[in-house]
Amino acid sequence: MTRKPHLMTRRSVVTGVLTAAGGSVFAATPETTGRPRPRPNLQKLAVAAAEPRTSRSEALVRAANLSGAVGFSVVDAKTGEVLEARFGGIALPPASTLKVVTALFAIDRLGGNHQFQTRVLATGPVVKGRLQGDLILAGGGDPTLDTDRLADLAKALREAGITEVTGRFLLWASALPRGKRIDFGQPDHVAYNPSYGGLNLNFNRVHFQWRKTKGAYDITMHARSRNFSPSTAVSRMSIVERKAPVFGYRDWGSRDQWSVADWALGKDGARWLPVRYPALYAGDVFRTLARSNGIVLKPAEVVSVLPETQELVSVSSDNLVPLVQNMLKFSTNLTAEATGLTASRTFGEVADLEASGACMGGWCMANYGVAGMRFVDHSGLGYGSNISPNGMATIMAKSRGIAPLLKTVNLTREDTAVPKGVLVRAKTGTLNFVSSLAGVVTNSKGRDLAFSILTADIERRDAVPVEQRERPAGSRTWANRSRRLQRQLIGEWIAQFS
Repeated sequence: MTRKPHLMTRRSVVTGVLTAAGGSVFAATPETTGRPRPRPNLQKLAVAAAEPRTSRSEALVRAANLSGAVGFSVVDAKTGEVLEARFGGIALPPASTLKVVTALFAIDRLGGNHQFQTRVLATGPVVKGRLQGDLILAGGGDPTLDTDRLADLAKALREAGITEVTGRFLLWASALPRGKRIDFGQPDHVAYNPSYGGLNLNFNRVHFQWRKTKGAYDITMHARSRNFSPSTAVSRMSIVERKAPVFGYRDWGSRDQWSVADWALGKDGARWLPVRYPALYAGDVFRTLARSNGIVLKPAEVVSVLPETQELVSVSSDNLVPLVQNMLKFSTNLTAEATGLTASRTFGEVADLEASGACMGGWCMANYGVAGMRFVDHSGLGYGSNISPNGMATIMAKSRGIAPLLKTVNLTREDTAVPKGVLVRAKTGTLNFVSSLAGVVTNSKGRDLAFSILTADIERRDAVPVEQRERPAGSRTWANRSRRLQRQLIGEWIAQFS
């Protein structure tokens, strides 16, 4: 008996927009793909390349006086003509604009109506509410599974008549490759660099909250969502007296042990921390939710091979199109990695994120004729990914259906005058000393201009020590100057190519 709790979505509207858009999103793809070769020092190539040009756009770049490399490309989306480019063929880091490619890749390979399933399975019969066998929480790679939907699953299990489980409580997370971090070059404590795998929960983050009362701190580590917030033992925190670092991390083999410097807390506060054991985290929370429904489960165990089972209940994610639309809006790294890995597995097994990124790169070559890129993941978080401005703008131009999924960008600033009737939809990307923007400008006459602006001071980025990469000195000022230049360039293109 399978019950799927109702989920409110925008599936039909957005899915229809993209499906009707056509274009190369659904073109044929190769059965095998090769891994692109590593790139040389891209920033030095960009700075050394000679592109003599006198234009208003070039004048804006020079006036910005931005350190590093500035590359851009603007393309007529209807004809494919490159209207203007600067270092258009030099590959630079895309940062989170890579998520646009991931969205196209996933929709093409999986279909806009694809849903991720999380199931509860049984290895034995159910007799008068008593499961005579093991209960298995089986993940399907859903990157959006949260505590509320896990609570729906526990409730549905009780409504299916389950009152007792005689066997073990098992977790299966092998639907996707697993990793404890997206990028190993990031600090331990940043929540935007979580683990990933076939069983995820709350974007693989835990909510750490503290409050000081009567001279002592009360600490909670919760699997927080909108309606439910159970505590978890898979992630623990201790307060210590030390000057640095603010956060410390130890891997205890089956749980995350955090510590925090006491001087950094203040009276009260909260923040998200990454979870490195997502399957055990989901199992711990589900066990609590099942107990609240009168079902007592043994401590969870992870299994790599799924035995022969019958399905008891399941829950589904939203359809893929609105799911990736939210990914593009909120720039959720876990969603990008899970959808990209799932799409790559339609070609065959992939060992890790880098292999999956290479698979997506091969797909880009086959579908868009874009070469010379290198993708080490699907979110753009890894420092090894790069693509040329021409390549990214070409993908945007040939994928007309992507524009409705992008966030509308307000460019009205004192440094940019955007005429009425002009619509700018784009995806931003930010890393340390890397800022990117890719999207589509639609003018008042309906002409679409696809563009990509990639700026990067790679040497300055690479010089930041790992422990300082959450907020390195000077990065915010650099990024603000880059964004100002991006606005100015788009304003210039609107005026020049209308």
